[in-house]
This record gives sequence, C-alpha cells and structure tokens, in this order.
Amino acid sequence: MADVKKIATRESYGNALVELGKEHDDLIVLDADLAGATKTGIFKKAFPDRHIDCGIAEADMMGIAAGLATTGFVPFASTFAMFAAGRAFEQVRNSIGYPHLNVKIGATHAGISVGEDGASHQCCEDIALMRTIPGMTIIVPSDDIEAKAAVKAAYEMEGPCYLRFGRLAVPVINDRPDYKFEIGKGITLREGSDLTIVATGLEVGYALEAADRLAKDGISAEVINIHTIKPIDEDLLIASASKTGKVVTVEEHSVIGGLGGAVAEVLSEKCPTKMHRIGVYDVFGESGPAVELLHKYGLDGDGVYAAIRNWLDA
Repeated sequence: MADVKKIATRESYGNALVELGKEHDDLIVLDADLAGATKTGIFKKAFPDRHIDCGIAEADMMGIAAGLATTGFVPFASTFAMFAAGRAFEQVRNSIGYPHLNVKIGATHAGISVGEDGASHQCCEDIALMRTIPGMTIIVPSDDIEAKAAVKAAYEMEGPCYLRFGRLAVPVINDRPDYKFEIGKGITLREGSDLTIVATGLEVGYALEAADRLAKDGISAEVINIHTIKPIDEDLLIASASKTGKVVTVEEHSVIGGLGGAVAEVLSEKCPTKMHRIGVYDVFGESGPAVELLHKYGLDGDGVYAAIRNWLDA
C-alpha cells in the first residue's frame, strides 16, 4: 500500500472538528495540554474562544466536559487513550456515563502503533474499559473518511461516545461511492465463503491485505469492518458467521475485552462458531517504531495472514 494515500485518524479528528465548528456554535473542544498531538490545535486556531486547554488534568477535563454538557453544549474532550480511558476512568464513569451526558471523548494515540512512547502510553485496554460503562457508544474508525464521518455522527447522536483514533498514518480504504457510515452498522468490504475476518481501526487495512494473500492460496475470506464496537452489528456478524462457519477477529487492542470479546459474546450466545482472536495477547507493549512494533506483535498484513493460516492449518 505504499502508493496509497495515508493520513492519521487523529489528523482527521482535528479537521472534522473544524468543519463541525463552522456549522454548530454549541461545539466546544477541550484538551489536556496535548493540542498539538491530538490535533485539536487545528480547532483552537480556527475557534480560539471555543477551545479550552485544561492542562495535564484529564480527570478535571472530564468533569468540565460534563458540566458543559449539562448547560447544552456538546463538548469533545480530547487526550491520549491511556489518559482518557485509564487515568480518567472514574470521572468518565461517574460524571459522564452514570448521568448519560452528551459528552464525546476523542481518544487519540491508541494501541501499539503509538510507537516510541512505549508501554506507558500504548493503551490496549481502553475498549474493554469503555465497554463496561452502560450506554457508552464506542467507535473505532479505520481511515480518514471513516474518522470524519464518525466525528459527525458522534456530534449528531445523543449521549456519551468514545472515539478511538491512532497516531500512525493509515491508508484510505473507504473512498467508494457507496460508502455509508452508520453507528451500530458494520460494513462488508469483501464477500467470501471460507471464513470471515472481522476487523476494526487500522487493522481493517491489514485484514484486506491478509485476505488478498489468502485468495492466492485458494481461500475465500469475507472481510467485515466493525467500526462501532458498541452497539455492535449483531445481525451482520451472525449472517456472515452462518455463511462461512469460521470467524477471525483482528484488532490493535488486547484480545481480552475488545473486538474479539464483543464478537465472541454475540456468537457464543446466538450463533456458536469456530473463532480465533488476533490482537495483543495479554502483554504490555514496548518502545519502537510503530510499523516495526506492528510486525513484531503480528498485527501487520504478514502477521495477520500467518496467524490465520496457522489457525486454519491446525
């Protein structure tokens, strides 16, 4: 995919906020001293009076966002996933989730691809944490187009929403005329009959790469993009699993409590299916270039392909 246009979804987040800000005066953006990294600085430049830097105080930022929501504003609280879901979990749960306030959390720098910042910043637990909060919508866009659509959809929906963005530039894969983003609805990117690959975030592109290689081996893989982890598209998952009889999930997150767990919960109850989860296997990350880390942890196209072949061959 070297010649394919690439852009980081955190960049898409900043640009989408500016476009929404032009249309909606009630949109307020907060960050925790990370405007440059989260790309909310783009919004700050365009609308300085509607940007609040809360400093290195993520818990306070969530409380401020909650307060703004009670007065009719639509706040987007922005920081790294590790700090949004990890450090500020209690405030997100009690101040935003419990009263079901209309706060949007823009969590950037999620997963192993944070790279050189290392394990302390590579949050691979955030989806699992946010899934436990009643009424929390969780969206993990796969590229620039989907990220911008997700931010718009988050603004338009009522209630708390966790948006998960990455640091690494990723290929644009949704530039199709028939593309449509809808919260809670997955997208079938490729039809197949031998197995289903369910992916989210930057792993959607790698899942497509793996499917191409499997096709050369005579294996027809259906590829599904699940951009909304909660509420998840149960109907699409059940239909595809019923057709192929085998399901592989791929995520840049722990295999515990993330996409794989969410899919397993649905299928085990409603459509028992042979499954294999690909992700981060109960370990912390480490410091290194993002692309090399994805390769080491088996989360690039080569790794996803190898994991699926090993599972099928076994």
